[in-house]
Amino acid sequence: MITSLIKNTARVLLGTGLVVAGIGHLTFARKPFQAQVPDWVPLKKDDTVVYSGFVEIAMGAGLIFAPVKYQKFVGLAAASLFVAVFPGNVSQYVNKRSAFGLDTDEKRFARLFFQPVLIIWALTSTMNRQTKCRR
Repeated sequence: MITSLIKNTARVLLGTGLVVAGIGHLTFARKPFQAQVPDWVPLKKDDTVVYSGFVEIAMGAGLIFAPVKYQKFVGLAAASLFVAVFPGNVSQYVNKRSAFGLDTDEKRFARLFFQPVLIIWALTSTMNRQTKCRR
């Protein structure tokens, strides 16, 4: 029961973080998020930020509100999102673009190690321990 409470709390916190980040993409942090868009993305940086903001809001809402039977799928989708945006973190590091307080190579490099944490967080907070292997 405690594990379930911790997992649910972690899932809702991650979902809330995604909703807030998504709102930031559309409003107050639009410019800083552009620093993370790799130059090879074929869209305008601002368009990429806006579209990804909508995706983050939807993903966060899914994490918060998805029925239990869909949480595993939403967790996999959220983990996939974190994998998909990782090149943006690499681009910010390689191109030495400052945003969100990441104003040194050391800080931008350290940020790269947070992405696996988000991936694991998305997966572990949505996986059902009662799932059994079928033979």
